[in-house]
Amino acid sequence: MARETQQEKLIRMTTQPVEKLIGKLALPTIISMVVTSIYNMADTYFVGGIGDSSSATAAVGFVFPLMTIMQAIAFFFGHGSGNYMARELGKGNTKGAEQMATTGLGISIICGFVLTALGLIFRYPVAKYLLQSTDTALPYVLDYMSIIMMGAPVIMGSFVLNNQLRFQGNAFFGMVGIGLGGVLNIALDPLFIYTFDMGILGAAAATVISQVISFLILLFGITKSTSVQMHIENFKPTWQCFKDIFSGGIPSLARQGMGAVAMVILNATIKEQAILTFGFADDAVSAMTIVNKVMGFAASALIGFGQGFQPVCGFNYGAGRKDRVRQAFWFCVKVGFVFLTVLSAIGAIFSYDIVWFFKNSEAVAKVGMEALRLQCIMFPFMTFTVMANMMLQTMGLSGKATFLALSRQGLFLIPCALILPAIFGFTGVLLCQPVADLLSFVLAVPVTKRTLKKELAD
Repeated sequence: MARETQQEKLIRMTTQPVEKLIGKLALPTIISMVVTSIYNMADTYFVGGIGDSSSATAAVGFVFPLMTIMQAIAFFFGHGSGNYMARELGKGNTKGAEQMATTGLGISIICGFVLTALGLIFRYPVAKYLLQSTDTALPYVLDYMSIIMMGAPVIMGSFVLNNQLRFQGNAFFGMVGIGLGGVLNIALDPLFIYTFDMGILGAAAATVISQVISFLILLFGITKSTSVQMHIENFKPTWQCFKDIFSGGIPSLARQGMGAVAMVILNATIKEQAILTFGFADDAVSAMTIVNKVMGFAASALIGFGQGFQPVCGFNYGAGRKDRVRQAFWFCVKVGFVFLTVLSAIGAIFSYDIVWFFKNSEAVAKVGMEALRLQCIMFPFMTFTVMANMMLQTMGLSGKATFLALSRQGLFLIPCALILPAIFGFTGVLLCQPVADLLSFVLAVPVTKRTLKKELAD
């Protein structure tokens, strides 16, 4: 079968029924996101069997904000370059897309090396900050963080390549690269942690090695697909290039960067309230770490579905097909809402068993069960917020997209973490995330309504 040309791809992306097109593009991105979430949960599961397992599992939760920052910077370059590429390909400008692809990847890898150096030099004060005080989890945090920071360049490079591939409508190769890396991670976790007796160091090493493999597979996939090609001569870090990346990537950086800040504050609040309520923090932090990973797994399918929508949105917006952008948006909102409603019902019914699967502890399971049920209540409404943010970002409306991206974490979650526990104690901690989800949905409705009328009117 002959390889599809860029012109043939443009015709397909702007004429094929959006339901069929999104379904085809979303399948590999959903698989990629779900597999990534599974091997993130695998770390939590296997680390749960280490000696002082509550402290080890809590350490994974404490380091998670640092990994979120790393991912946020990678998504800044991946989404910033990818959104630009989709619009340029919609206009038929392949050369401009190739320059952006090479430049976005190159700068992200350079930033990864800078993060590695800073993370290793300042690892102890960073670890102490993440923990807020001397803690039983400190040795685990130091070990886990050190290895993860060494892998920053390839971890960030993998995220950028995967996003660039899917924005071009070539998500299949991203699925293969991320999927095989994820399977390898799951296989290496028990081998390194238990067989080689590396403990939490083994979990981190398994993650980094799998990301190296994913990065190499993604690079190979680019050479074998109809994707825009990477050439060193296309590395052009001009001021205009930075402006274009900033416009398309700042919502992702704001969303995930603020998410990292919110998680540090929330972890500190969980710790403080758990000590006041139970006299010991690690079980509560462990429970919330498990719940966040489980909710992240469910959300990954929605985000993967939305990532199938983004190239359709970008190509058609660039080609002036506003009717198809509207149609694709509402299709994704309806399908995503039904899907998350089903997942939320399952999560609420089996909440205790789900948490127990990761950590065989009555104290952890009870806290996790309450938190999981509360988060499931508002979870379906996340569909509208996520799809609206993806649409605005892909259309290049960075101001509105950034505002919505900041809303859950910055405008709502951080204030909730500071106010609700002071009023309701540990129950207030459990209410923070569902309340933030509700408020961000309420905010997203009028912002999106105005955009649909103004930007996508016929």
